[in-house]
Amino acid sequence: MKNEVIDFYMVDAFSDHTFGGNAAAVCPLTEWLPDEVLLRMAQQHNQSETAFFVRNDSGFELRWFTTLDEINLCGHATLAAAHIIFEYLDYPHTEIRFTTRYVGELRVSRNGDWLTLDFPAWSTEAVSNPPELLFTTLGIDAAKEVRVGRDYLVVLENQAQVEALLPDITGMIPLDKMVCVTSPGNDIDFVSRFFCPGEAVAEDPVTGSAHSMLIPYWGEKLGKQRMQARQVSARGGDLRCEWQGDRVLIGGQATLYLMGRVFLRS
Repeated sequence: MKNEVIDFYMVDAFSDHTFGGNAAAVCPLTEWLPDEVLLRMAQQHNQSETAFFVRNDSGFELRWFTTLDEINLCGHATLAAAHIIFEYLDYPHTEIRFTTRYVGELRVSRNGDWLTLDFPAWSTEAVSNPPELLFTTLGIDAAKEVRVGRDYLVVLENQAQVEALLPDITGMIPLDKMVCVTSPGNDIDFVSRFFCPGEAVAEDPVTGSAHSMLIPYWGEKLGKQRMQARQVSARGGDLRCEWQGDRVLIGGQATLYLMGRVFLRS
């Protein structure tokens, strides 16, 4: 590998202020580096995700890495990457098309300070006999409903219950899935928290991809297409949501925290 100088950004996604939402690192590339280099960069950045993108004929090719591996979808890092493209790379359009390896084309549109992700909708199925470990690690006796898709979806009665959870996240590792807990909100349509057993970040502050599952669920329950949501983690974040059948629209704001350069020496 030759010597490389790469622009570096850190963005608080799903937040209109610093130290809110979910932080992601973003690195624009002129061409793809070897996967092992991308992973080591993500490890050095030590954020929950680093987004890398390369311009192509239709827009940009986008990939996401945690400190452990490449992943198939990340909402907040996509929002962060779009924020950098719109605000700092002289991008002249109001919509970005991202090509991805695992979930096809993703689009991000801009309207003022708000960016909207166009993501696939994910279905869930009811679980009649949830694993006892799911309840014990969450510290609850029962749930209003438990569903499963890519992740577990645990539905509680109210926002106070979601906020009060003190889960044993390491104890969830044998479940072999992430765990999303949700309920109706006090002053918005729904709230959630998202736990990541076995990952570097135990509780994700704001999880865009989880709303691919949450929006269809609450859209059907509430009989709504457009909804307001909040992830009630310590950092927290607000999302504008829209259910469009097999697609969901996830809106949020983003704030630049840091910019600099990465120097790769071979």
